[in-house]
Amino acid sequence: MVQTQYVNQELVDWTIKQRRHFHMYPELSGQEFKTAAYIKERLKEFDIPLVEGYSEPHVIGYFKGTEGEKTIALRADIDALPIVEEGDKPYLSTIPGVMHGCGHDGHTATLLAVAKWMSENPQAIKNNIVLIFQSSEEISPSGAKQLVEEGILEGVDVIYGIHYMSSLPLGEIGFAVGPAMASCDDFDITIEGKGGHGGSPHETIDPIYISSHLIQAFQSIISRNLNPTHGGVISIGSIQAGNPYNVIPDKVALKGTMRALTYEGADLMHKKMEKLTQSICASFDAQGHFHFIEGTPPLYNHPEACEKAHEIIETTFGKDVFTSLEPVLGAEDFSYYLKEKTGAFINVGMQSEKSAYPHHHPKFDIDEAAIPTGIELMIQLAINGSL
Repeated sequence: MVQTQYVNQELVDWTIKQRRHFHMYPELSGQEFKTAAYIKERLKEFDIPLVEGYSEPHVIGYFKGTEGEKTIALRADIDALPIVEEGDKPYLSTIPGVMHGCGHDGHTATLLAVAKWMSENPQAIKNNIVLIFQSSEEISPSGAKQLVEEGILEGVDVIYGIHYMSSLPLGEIGFAVGPAMASCDDFDITIEGKGGHGGSPHETIDPIYISSHLIQAFQSIISRNLNPTHGGVISIGSIQAGNPYNVIPDKVALKGTMRALTYEGADLMHKKMEKLTQSICASFDAQGHFHFIEGTPPLYNHPEACEKAHEIIETTFGKDVFTSLEPVLGAEDFSYYLKEKTGAFINVGMQSEKSAYPHHHPKFDIDEAAIPTGIELMIQLAINGSL
């Protein structure tokens, strides 16, 4: 086991047991009522009060510190994915078509372990600790957005979250400072033209031809409008139009995603795409309809919280453990918390033979050897994470 200051093998074994329970009984976003009931039972066992007034199935616990001058929030996401699990491990999902394919079972078990440890060592915790077991990370609108709107961050000074990562080697902990993960917004576009025979294109307004101009123009937003240092991407994932070989259709439907590492970039991309859709289609005497589907904002790791987390990691695990990461264009709804409050989202490495498959893969699994590090890190953040 990893050398830790507060975590012993008994707590690790307990946490792994909890993690395997969650893995066997996964629930989709917004449906985690049995998971929530299980979490509530454990918190009651630890005499940690539940905070009422938030939408279910979120579970919020509150631990009052010995001094209580600062309040730290720690978050775990509790939802699973609509994936048919593959493999032969003894704790395979028992729910058809649903699995914990992203590590949320590990996050939930780890935060419960922190709650258990705090209940057994109350004098060690000077700060107030808000324990956020959040529903619906995997869908939009997200559970984080809902909780922020309901006031979860009122009175919170700093917030931290962790993610067990199969792309980061086991034994390493890392994050990017500042822009760390991208926004994730989707869009639907309908181009209305005038259909007709493929042999008489002059009598039509060809929406397929118009869509080719639009797709090319969208890439100019990235290459000529977006600040090159900010980073962003626009990807078309679906084009649907017509069936026969010789018929030009009336309409074309496009679907895609846009991602940006800054709030400014996300806003620019949205406005430019909408304007280009309308203007390019109009130039061909067609109608362009742009439907924006808001997702999650960019995830910004605050430098002051990163500095504190870096200090804790080096002090606790040694200087060789921390890894400075590059920003990625994946998305995470922890960004809603960081949009409102100072905080940091931290990756705990678990890349190994056991965790060889990527997140959201049917054979994904957590290397449980990473769990002691995750527990210790979150306990240290609870004790020493105030700014």
